[in-house]
Amino acid sequence: MTVRQETGWTPQPIDDAIARGVIPGAVLAAGIGSGPPAIRYVAGHAQRDWHGQRAMSADTIFDLASLTKVVATTPCVLRLIAAGDLGLDDQVQRYLPDFDGPGKDRVTVRQLLAHTSGLPAFRSYHGRLPGPDPALARAAALAEPLISAPGRTCCYSDIGFIVLGELCAAVAGCGLGQLVRELVLDPLGMDGAGYRPAARLAGRIAATEHVGGVAKIGVVHDENAEALGGICGHAGLFGTAADLATYAAAWAAGESGPAEALRIPSWLRAEALRCQTDGLGGRRGLGWGLRRDQWDNMGDGWPATGAGHTGFTGTCLSIDAASGMWAVLLTNAVHFGRGPEHSAVGLRKQVHAAIAAALLGGVAPVAARHP
Repeated sequence: MTVRQETGWTPQPIDDAIARGVIPGAVLAAGIGSGPPAIRYVAGHAQRDWHGQRAMSADTIFDLASLTKVVATTPCVLRLIAAGDLGLDDQVQRYLPDFDGPGKDRVTVRQLLAHTSGLPAFRSYHGRLPGPDPALARAAALAEPLISAPGRTCCYSDIGFIVLGELCAAVAGCGLGQLVRELVLDPLGMDGAGYRPAARLAGRIAATEHVGGVAKIGVVHDENAEALGGICGHAGLFGTAADLATYAAAWAAGESGPAEALRIPSWLRAEALRCQTDGLGGRRGLGWGLRRDQWDNMGDGWPATGAGHTGFTGTCLSIDAASGMWAVLLTNAVHFGRGPEHSAVGLRKQVHAAIAAALLGGVAPVAARHP
């Protein structure tokens, strides 16, 4: 499907959210297939506080927060499965002996990916440590007791993806950062993405929450990720809208183009987008959230076959393999604070509805507005 691009169409919900002080700024990219984005939009500020202002730009680097789960950790796990180095229904303890405790010998790779392992949603490991200590934080996460039997309920779990990050490193025999670079970022040409961005890039990085009166810029927002050294399975990845657009197209565009570089076979991608949690209180694939899940961000008009993920800093990514449609909305909402008045939940749904109407309903979108 070819979508005509013309000036004059504006994602009004983004402008309204900026004007009301819900978010400082945003970068939006959306399209169908692997060609150039049909919709590109940039608005607001990458930083706006008492230290100064920086305009948002198309190449602003964002703290992707929990998009790390689906952009870094999930594809690494799937690549290891495709290579025969790991089994989807293998017990995690086979590869991570330190993942120990009652019932944990029955937890599988599939259950970690689908958030049905029985692990809790969150624990404040950073709050138990005097400062960043990756070894202690890692040990605490691996030792975390189950709160329910494996496979009995769906509970979105940061801890499960911390474990998956450690699993990837153990199976591959190298650090997670190196593995993500080799299996995902470099093959797809995601040049602006990575863990722990260099200090020289600070002028391009969207500011997140203020700590001690100073905004975090280039330091991961998630405190547990910071305690783990900034490289982990549940958070820590940084990247641009262009990087995320490439990744989204690799899932949405079929067998050609970026999908070939991702090298996840079609049967495994289909399994990742299939609901794994029927009857368990959620609608999750492998890594991906699906339509009608508790955390569904896709809004009215997005196809029932859609999948997506969000990040606490204000980021989200959505795909639909059936239509080839994809969308990336990156904001730095937490720069203004993490209270409900700065929640991007409503904005995400409004923007997704507008994108679906434009790309599937024949409304001609604007190409780009860059400050």
